[in-house]
Amino acid sequence: MYALVDCNNFFVSCERVFRPDLEGKAVVVLSNNDGCVVSRSNEAKAMGIKMGTPFFQLGKYCRSGLLTPFSSNYTLYGDLSARVMSLLAEESDHLEIYSIDEAFFTLDGLTPEALEAHCRELVTRIRQWVGIPVSIGIAPTKTLAKLASHFAKKYKGYRGVCLMETEEKRRKALGMVPLSEVWGIGRRLGPRLQAKGMRTALDFAGKSREWIFEELHVPGLRTWEELNGIPAVEEENGESRKSICTSRSFADMIEDFDSLSQRVADFAGACARKLRAEGTLARKVTTFIWSNRFREDLQQYYPSATYCLVTASNTNQDIISAALKGLRTIYKPGIRYKKAGVTVSDICSEEEAAGVLFDEGDPLIREKEAVLSVLMDRSRQDGRLGELRLAVQRGGHYADGIRSEHRSPLYTTSLDQIIKVY
Repeated sequence: MYALVDCNNFFVSCERVFRPDLEGKAVVVLSNNDGCVVSRSNEAKAMGIKMGTPFFQLGKYCRSGLLTPFSSNYTLYGDLSARVMSLLAEESDHLEIYSIDEAFFTLDGLTPEALEAHCRELVTRIRQWVGIPVSIGIAPTKTLAKLASHFAKKYKGYRGVCLMETEEKRRKALGMVPLSEVWGIGRRLGPRLQAKGMRTALDFAGKSREWIFEELHVPGLRTWEELNGIPAVEEENGESRKSICTSRSFADMIEDFDSLSQRVADFAGACARKLRAEGTLARKVTTFIWSNRFREDLQQYYPSATYCLVTASNTNQDIISAALKGLRTIYKPGIRYKKAGVTVSDICSEEEAAGVLFDEGDPLIREKEAVLSVLMDRSRQDGRLGELRLAVQRGGHYADGIRSEHRSPLYTTSLDQIIKVY
């Protein structure tokens, strides 16, 4: 049996840990630059506030005191997530952290009933020790466990834990879940399958194996097997990511190339740093720039360009150079840009990377660039050294100018901002 722990309305719950006066009140957490809603309390959901709602549309609620907004505070969220995961790690040797607020785990040697009771105690302990409310779904597969956690969160009668151990419970649950909400189906495949007469997860699970494979191939077949109680989703722990993206919206729209290139260089440098931290290399670098989609009175433009590296790399020099080459091909004067980003993909491990026959790069220069990138990483970690960066970069503070007017303090990671008790 798999158990999925899901932190309820996680970003909002993190803010409430140090603001208990907000329990029972409408709260939202905003994306970078205070752009749109990325997390909502149940009270905010009841007001009809949707995920992705632009913040400027909620001004009347904030001014009237009906809604409390927070800017994203990822340092705080990451620290509280680590505390939750550390408690889970003490419970199981088989912990798979799926995202910042979700993790799968298994407990060997327990019956389903004993596992349910143990998980209910774990829900209480996490809330008491960390302050974060969680829901746990228990089922024979990861996809069913994810659905079970949804029911545990939605219905108070489960007291935070939903056990889906029988065929009767499985079929009843699948009949209640819209197909578009199934992990592995989503909004992309949902409309296509609905056009074929499937409305619920049970409709999908009732199709024949042959039909699923012919229509959706191996990925669809895995989802079908999972919904039918057959484990098919492999553990993702330890696997490198397929791509890494760093992007930001700007506080003010940007038109000139130099300002745009400085920010793109910083985003590319951040991607390179993440590659080095994981011990991986990338072969492709994609640059994208977007105009302001909320300004219909302005010209809209959403281009991207991908540059393929001759040799897979994770150095600042190679990744930034490729990103700027892409920017030069898509930049158009006269457009007012609101967002930009860089994605590195076709990622491989350093052991898998092999030189190419016609690589004209100087091995000595590559070695020096690698050493310089490591020094750049160290300079970021040691504030006494200051920050080393390439001249084309704006500086590691690429979030400068980003709006964060409602950000909470770093209660758990900064002595200067630790909570004061009088």
